[in-house]
Amino acid sequence: MVHSVLISLASNYEQKSNLCEARKALAQILVSTDYTEEIWTEAVGKGRGYYLNQLVKACTELNSLQLSSRLKEMELTLGRTDDDRQIGRVRIDLDLLEHDGVRFHLRDWERPYIQQLLKLYPRCPL
Repeated sequence: MVHSVLISLASNYEQKSNLCEARKALAQILVSTDYTEEIWTEAVGKGRGYYLNQLVKACTELNSLQLSSRLKEMELTLGRTDDDRQIGRVRIDLDLLEHDGVRFHLRDWERPYIQQLLKLYPRCPL
């Protein structure tokens, strides 16, 4: 079964290269990808510095639990550590926002940068 998904990508450290590496990793589990452009935002909450953010709409054969698990594995593979988290460094953050119409990370949907990125999908708004 093929599922439609929406995933957010973010980084506040070596942002361009980390988002590039994340897109390469996501290509292993996603098809029919439609990435927004990247936008810069200031940190929210415990973060620091500037983040580079992006969304991707795509399809996958993974259910929501499998996909969430794979995203967390990718974060670790791409260098995300507890030590970095302690100092507010985010090499990569991959969050499943929507899976077959079911929304996750509900507070993130209200964030201005998510709203801004969603507007970059004029062809098929959520």
